[in-house]
Amino acid sequence: MRAFFVSRESGVLRRGLLLALLMLWALSARAEQLRELADFAGVRDNALVGYGLVVGLDGSGDQTTQAPFTSQSLTNMLSQLGITVPQGTNLQLRNVAAVMVTASLPAFARQGQELDVVVSSVGNAQSLRGGTLLMTPLKGADGQTYAMAQGNLLVSGVGAQAGGSSVQINQQASGRISGGAMVERQVPLELGRQGGMLELLLKETDFGTAQRAVAAINMEFGRPVAAALNGRVIQLQGPYNDNARVSFMARVENISITPREAAAKVIFNARTGSVVMNSRVTLRQAAVAHGNLSIIIDTDFEVSQPNAFGEGETAVVPNTDIGIQQQEAYLRVVEGADLTEVVDALNALGATPQDLMSILQALKAAGALRAELEII
Repeated sequence: MRAFFVSRESGVLRRGLLLALLMLWALSARAEQLRELADFAGVRDNALVGYGLVVGLDGSGDQTTQAPFTSQSLTNMLSQLGITVPQGTNLQLRNVAAVMVTASLPAFARQGQELDVVVSSVGNAQSLRGGTLLMTPLKGADGQTYAMAQGNLLVSGVGAQAGGSSVQINQQASGRISGGAMVERQVPLELGRQGGMLELLLKETDFGTAQRAVAAINMEFGRPVAAALNGRVIQLQGPYNDNARVSFMARVENISITPREAAAKVIFNARTGSVVMNSRVTLRQAAVAHGNLSIIIDTDFEVSQPNAFGEGETAVVPNTDIGIQQQEAYLRVVEGADLTEVVDALNALGATPQDLMSILQALKAAGALRAELEII
């Protein structure tokens, strides 16, 4: 008997261990690295913008009579090069176009690094194909110049016209220059300047996810190095040494956690009629009646002819007939404990996406839809 009890307990232990391993495997299957869920404060790109001129166009540039700022910009640039344009000169330029130049300055960028730039027409230029961007300063939000852009444009669009007919593929009023800007000034960023303190910013505010991230970070380092300030910000005590701090940040980014599942939500896109819901949406038992309403307007035109000896005039008289048709609707029971059942129940109603929005709003008002409604 004793051997029987020992064997039974061993079997229970094995089954318990197997169940625990399966649970750990399920959790790890849904786990995500912190680098996908959060960013370090200050480590971000910075937007740059500048105004410049594109030259060398084959007659497809701005029409200066409708875009006078192009000739004004060219006159100012020529004056800086020592060329004086007589006042009152009417410049008829067809090979020049005024453009806006945009770029993103990545974090930790140093002087001499190259950036890709996007060049877009601001006038009425037909095409920027074959053009060359002249030296253009790119400024940040503080008004300081952080890069200089210049180079030949690559335009993916193409078009042709003849005899009053035209054809165009893709956009020709914008182009791109790979490595077309050179960094001239770096954005000051000193990580850990306050005693080695770092801040980890979650991309989505969630107190549960923040708590799990703090627990995972402290377990990884074996000591309390992380503390949550709120549902988005996690404060970290990093090393003082720069090299050690980089290793510390890389180690934090590689930690895997299981984020808390988002709250039940249904998203309506009023412009496209799209309805999207996440896996947390459930539907309590409710009865819904839905029927389509059709309005038909039919107009016939009749000719009113006066008598032969009358003084009237022949006239066209419209005869309009308006009818309303409404389909029969029966109460249907809808219910769903998970997303699949919710979708099947709503599809059984045969409603269009626009009608589905109204039905979901009514179900929410009745307390049957367990989800938050959001219109975008």
